[in-house]
Amino acid sequence: MFDSLTISSLPSVDAALAVDLRALIADTVADMPTDKRARTWAGHSAEFSRKLGQAGYLGLTLPKAYGGQERGPFARFVVVEELLSAGAPVAAHWIADRQSGPLIHRFGTEEQRQFYLPKICKGEALFCIGMSEPGSGSDLASVRTRAEKDGDHWVLNGQKIWTTNAPQSHYMIALVRTSGTAADRHAGLSQLIVDLSLPGITIRPIEDLTGDSHFAEVFFDNVRLPADALVGSEGEGWKQVNAELAFERSGPERIYSSVILLDAWASHLREVGRSEASVRLLGGLTAKLAVLREMSIAVTAQLAAGESPVVEASLVKDLGTSLEQSIPSLIAEDLAAHPDEAVDPMLFKTLNYLSHIAPSFSLRGGTREILRGIIARGLGLR
Repeated sequence: MFDSLTISSLPSVDAALAVDLRALIADTVADMPTDKRARTWAGHSAEFSRKLGQAGYLGLTLPKAYGGQERGPFARFVVVEELLSAGAPVAAHWIADRQSGPLIHRFGTEEQRQFYLPKICKGEALFCIGMSEPGSGSDLASVRTRAEKDGDHWVLNGQKIWTTNAPQSHYMIALVRTSGTAADRHAGLSQLIVDLSLPGITIRPIEDLTGDSHFAEVFFDNVRLPADALVGSEGEGWKQVNAELAFERSGPERIYSSVILLDAWASHLREVGRSEASVRLLGGLTAKLAVLREMSIAVTAQLAAGESPVVEASLVKDLGTSLEQSIPSLIAEDLAAHPDEAVDPMLFKTLNYLSHIAPSFSLRGGTREILRGIIARGLGLR
């Protein structure tokens, strides 16, 4: 495990992508307050995503024939790291670029590739993922949303919940049951591309503790989809969705969710003077972040070598989200220990946002319990 951990730096040809990208990001975030930049995952700007696409920063690993750049995983690592560390608004293109595009490229028909992938690379086709359902929790195999064949159409009925960015998306890739019942578990599950503008679809935003509404529940009432909405083979949805989750769990996405707060707090310490305890805490958090970055690069190296680092990616995500969740509480404790220090209200506002949203960090992309089960099986412990 982590045989590639000795790779501590990114290939220079890929690292060079950061130079022009930083200028593009700087123009976008220059006037954004810190608490808005801390919402990078939820920050939705279709305009910024189109700019990224026009500049060639989306679809980096997809073939040039479909509008991609034919670059490797390291190139995408550089771009993602720059976006998240600066707090750029990535939500509009995030799912399409990270998951839906690679999934369609791997399992889709040639017609699907030609239709969707160029739009994804341009930032013009925005996707969401329809996996979770009411009462299912993390048990995706208990999916009840159903699509049945009716001539040359699929008729879709059911409900999805916690669907990120559904109100702003053009399409959903939905995991649905096309045969059998929920008791059949993995058997009979398929993936369909759903045009969210079709009749019979109702989308209701869900407001979270922070007041944001990037989650939604989506209802399907006799939605008629063309036969070519099927992605891959009928009944192979479980296998395909696991490949999709591998895209989601690898990369630097799982270590930078609180980095804007960490930067703001470091700036605060420079202004007020550094107590020994604060410096020790800042150093410890920075060291952990550096080690996790090394581990994430190691996973990327395994992907670049054509390997499937399921256990390694799960381990990085588990450790990474634990660090992300700890940063707001540790910074809050440090500020409370120095009550006479003047604190910028924006730092408090950013801290408040991340304190509310941090519990979700270990839910998205697979709960901590699911990940530790994967790790335990990989180590032969269960």
